[in-house]
Amino acid sequence: MPAFYRRPLCEFVSDDQDFIIGRLTSEASRAGFFQQIHAQTAAWQVELEILKKCVQHLLDEFESTTWQILLEYPIPRRGKRIDAILIAGSVLLVLEFKCGVCDYNRDAIAQVEDYCLDLRDFHRESSRRLIVPLLVSTEAADTDEPAQEDGDWVKPTWRANGRDLPSKVAACLRRYCDKHQTQIDPERWDTSDYLPTPTIIAAAQALYGGQNVREISRCHGGIENLTRTTDAVIRAVEKACNEQRKLICFITGVPGAGKTLAGLNIVHNRKLHDGDLGIFLSGNGPLVRVLTEALSRDAAQRTHQNLQQSRRKVETFIQNVHRFIDAYFGDTTKIPVDKVVVFDEAQRAWDAVQSARKFKRDFSEPEILLEIMNRHPDWSVIVALVGNGQEINRGEAGLAEWGRAISTRYSHWDVFVSPELKVGMHTTGACLFPETPEGISITEDSSLHLNINLRSYKAEVLSEFVDAILRLDSERARCLAIRLNEFPIAITRELSVAKEWLRNRQRGHRRVGLVASSGGRRLRAHGLDVTADLEVENWFLNERTDVRSSHYLEVPATEFAVQGLELDWTGLCWGGDLYPEESKWTCRAFRGTKWQQVRDPSTHRFIVNKYRVLLTRAREGMIIWVPPGDSTDPTRPSWIYDRVAEYLSQCGLKAIS
Repeated sequence: MPAFYRRPLCEFVSDDQDFIIGRLTSEASRAGFFQQIHAQTAAWQVELEILKKCVQHLLDEFESTTWQILLEYPIPRRGKRIDAILIAGSVLLVLEFKCGVCDYNRDAIAQVEDYCLDLRDFHRESSRRLIVPLLVSTEAADTDEPAQEDGDWVKPTWRANGRDLPSKVAACLRRYCDKHQTQIDPERWDTSDYLPTPTIIAAAQALYGGQNVREISRCHGGIENLTRTTDAVIRAVEKACNEQRKLICFITGVPGAGKTLAGLNIVHNRKLHDGDLGIFLSGNGPLVRVLTEALSRDAAQRTHQNLQQSRRKVETFIQNVHRFIDAYFGDTTKIPVDKVVVFDEAQRAWDAVQSARKFKRDFSEPEILLEIMNRHPDWSVIVALVGNGQEINRGEAGLAEWGRAISTRYSHWDVFVSPELKVGMHTTGACLFPETPEGISITEDSSLHLNINLRSYKAEVLSEFVDAILRLDSERARCLAIRLNEFPIAITRELSVAKEWLRNRQRGHRRVGLVASSGGRRLRAHGLDVTADLEVENWFLNERTDVRSSHYLEVPATEFAVQGLELDWTGLCWGGDLYPEESKWTCRAFRGTKWQQVRDPSTHRFIVNKYRVLLTRAREGMIIWVPPGDSTDPTRPSWIYDRVAEYLSQCGLKAIS
């Protein structure tokens, strides 16, 4: 959507102020911002007076006939607008006004930085363009110019007040304008595609707020993939309904491909649920808690509801699978309200042994869920979302248990799968059916596999790179690392360096945090306790000023806390539980006062998969901290960590100190 107002600088200074405000008011009304117009008009009066003086100063000093100013540029999915953008040759100057404000507070700086980072990452015509954030607090004191800085396309934030804005903007443009760079075309820039890639938390909030998946995500192949998958599920549900059949639909995908988003999109498709929301089930407790709290806080803010009321409403459609089973398992006459349920991370459903150990149930969770949904007399659908190599705990049944339950007890259920999942080994590292079963209707649909990484929008090869690392294929990893130029990955032996690296990337509302394997027990020697209770809602959602948030870089989140979620920048703290030795991984578990080597193949696979999860949590980049070890501590011998660091270097990662 173009800006509400765009003009060359010379026309802007000559346009009558009332005409400009009329134009802004008209566009704001058309965009649906009726309630804000009265307060906004007063702010526009102040901003325009300051901007006209500033622009006249630029016209007097610079050759600026091709420069243009844009007012109220909408940021899709955020429901916000950038106050003013100055397109000055090869430079974008993004201005955020705080009228009547006497200071430059951190939230305001984060706001304007966030706009600039979003433009850099998601606005096509802003890609590889120099962008300068500028906060204008009209009544604040004078400040110095920021120090000269190279590197990032988004420069440090400049600060100005209503008096010194002309001189600050002029100084900024003298520093950054380059006539030899390709000049920005204002019209093309204003009408450029804006293709955001939200976090799963932001996407869930947008869906719950009434937006559709096309409005909240980007188009670089991934969103079409996601939409095709949703459409395929809708067709499957319609078939089940029309033909009065029971049906299970498996959605697979690489890490970060949007499986959870696909599931939430299906839940929010009211046509599938008689005008209401469906139900989203997950055995991932932290994911359920974080999504529930995020949606509740957002809804309470949007609707001015009590937070507790919002939570109760959200909890009706996002549930822990164990709670869902509890509601129906004991009474076999009880039929679920929902005809369609979405089960996230279905590969992590418990087998019969774990189910008996935890809840004294002699059936696996796939068996139990199929039995519960089979109670419907006419039709029902289970949508199972299956991750790639992400079984990380004992008792997680994997795909094979679903196949066994279907073939032995529920062969009358129709099965919808992607072609690669029908028979034999799949990229998930398991199989649904070892061979084609008799008497089961299996429909293949390639739309049910999501193969494009949406999480790491800067690195669609990240999952391949991580897979090469974990396969100990350093040559392939090194080749793939060359394609990660937009997704920085560094290694360091110093924890302080890793933390500083992350803090330097704490711009706007980008979230940083430390992650570590739950098996990295000896990280405690460095003050990092992977056994400490983590308040995941606060860790993932609270602002950087809150000591409980991930930003404080004090408490690492383990694979159990972060699976299915993401951060913008991560610091992976490598534990002593995994290291390369003679072309294979050695896996260890810390028992009592010493390490024990893991020989059980399943546990070995779980430990490797932990690192797959941890290595794929970042959206923008990560740093891997490999501790130096301590030759005087037998639980932390230096040679183990040296091997890890050397291997990661062989994979093409650069060390910093």
